[in-house]
Amino acid sequence: MSKKKARIELVVASRNQKKFREIREILKGLNIKITSLRDYPGAPHIAENGRTFKENAIKKAGRIARFTKELTLGEDSGLEVAALGGRPGIYSSRFSGKNKDDLKNNLKLLKLLGNLPSAKRKARYVCSVAVADENGLLGVVEGYCYGLIGFKLRGSFGFGYDPLFIIPRYKKTFAQLGPKIKHRMSHRFRALKKAKGIILKRLQ
Repeated sequence: MSKKKARIELVVASRNQKKFREIREILKGLNIKITSLRDYPGAPHIAENGRTFKENAIKKAGRIARFTKELTLGEDSGLEVAALGGRPGIYSSRFSGKNKDDLKNNLKLLKLLGNLPSAKRKARYVCSVAVADENGLLGVVEGYCYGLIGFKLRGSFGFGYDPLFIIPRYKKTFAQLGPKIKHRMSHRFRALKKAKGIILKRLQ
């Protein structure tokens, strides 16, 4: 009797549980086992020292795929604010310095923007996703979501800059809209929707 083929594993190259849960939710429906670096305590820490989101995503996917010998998804994302010349950009998660956290990052952003009117508070979320296996890179894609930066934090869902990132169509922040709406239109959703094609091709 032939053995049943083991389900393919996809390792998300992140220790961020909020990000991991969001990625797993968006990718649900794929017949794969999705794990994170919390399942691989010996995995190397990847320095996010690339010049772009894509460079960081590719680096994460490649390094972790070689370590785990499993199909791996590397992701890097952040916020780009036009009035700040694209900052915080690739430094989004550590915008407020060494002892950074989401609240400190958001407060620094509010301070820098000051009383700029809404018309000058345009921003976009960017998400780069790379998929690799132990033999190399299989593909890299990006997704974007456009909005405005609010004048105060609103809402309790999500993470990162979600309490400030307003979707003009709803006149609410991602943190107010919640995952049901966010996961249909976010930068991460759009990038992962493209990445699904790469994953499915690898599963064939």
